[in-house]
Amino acid sequence: MSAPAKMYYRMLGNTGLQVSVLSYGFWATFGAKDDLSDQQGIDMAKDCLRVARNSGINLFDNAEAYGNPNGEAERIMGVAIKQLQEEDAVKWRRSDLIITTKIFWGSDGVNEKGLSRKHIREGLDASLRRLQLDYVDLVFCHRPDPLTPTEQVVRGMTDAIRSGKATAWGTSEWSAQQITEAVWIARTFGLEPPQMEQPQYHMFHRERFERDYFPLYSQPYNIGTTIWSPLASGLLTGKYNDSIPEGSRMASSNYSWLQKTLTKWHEDGKIEKVRRLTTLAQEKYQCSMGQMALAWCIKNPHVSTVLLGATKTEQLEENLGAISVAERMTSEDLKEINDILGNNPESYRGYNPLDKDGFRSIDTI
Repeated sequence: MSAPAKMYYRMLGNTGLQVSVLSYGFWATFGAKDDLSDQQGIDMAKDCLRVARNSGINLFDNAEAYGNPNGEAERIMGVAIKQLQEEDAVKWRRSDLIITTKIFWGSDGVNEKGLSRKHIREGLDASLRRLQLDYVDLVFCHRPDPLTPTEQVVRGMTDAIRSGKATAWGTSEWSAQQITEAVWIARTFGLEPPQMEQPQYHMFHRERFERDYFPLYSQPYNIGTTIWSPLASGLLTGKYNDSIPEGSRMASSNYSWLQKTLTKWHEDGKIEKVRRLTTLAQEKYQCSMGQMALAWCIKNPHVSTVLLGATKTEQLEENLGAISVAERMTSEDLKEINDILGNNPESYRGYNPLDKDGFRSIDTI
């Protein structure tokens, strides 16, 4: 399936920013492959970034920990975007891009990681140097820091925004309680509150996103979301339904943890459900399992954007085809999928967004 003719955009919480419903992330994508030369990695990044931008994607996600050591994913993205701007200044103008990074895992020193005001400042400065930017649009706390009081984290992130190095800050994998604590600390002391969360969300990982965070999707919080792992590291593509293909991510020794996850999915019946969903995708939508899984995420109105990861343009183009599937997906279809999954979380006060047609967007469909 070819890339969509139209991209849809949603407001990201209270930031005032419009983000494409699909976005492009650099986790486990660039800077982590030892078999590539530096220029090969940059050229691959440029190819994928072109496809993403030509489709209407405007959000590009990174982190200080991606492609470690030394934040290689950020460096590669910085070089690639700079070269693309030289090739087409209009399409790649900075004012039309949303570029993100995340701070938590820095270097080995005891004060070179975490969310102290020191590391927030120094980690963000280092990210900006690698990205070749004066500022990022969004900066995330990559994980909660059990060693740093939340007030200090809020003050550090406020410093980042008011110094002009970021326009908004958010969290990743924080609990609802931790997010609300940060919001009310900010309101109490006249500081900058978190405005978005980057959680894991996919067909088999739903409870926190659909139930625990539910109160945060309304004012005064109105938290936006940039979800990661919508395909569960490839398990929801269906390619592992029968075996582990040679050359796949799971075949690598670096992803032994993923092999354990696959074994567990076989044991608890998830792979059998993926097989049934794969058949449904092929027969009902004439699409791949991965496209249907992405469309299912898009249909949740509380998903601001879905982060895609790809090193091949063909893979990215296929993922972009999820939008046309989402356009056709109805509430009855969502119910049929949920019946197969059998894991619909207990609704919050009787409401579940997936019970409705949810393609809430600036555009109408």
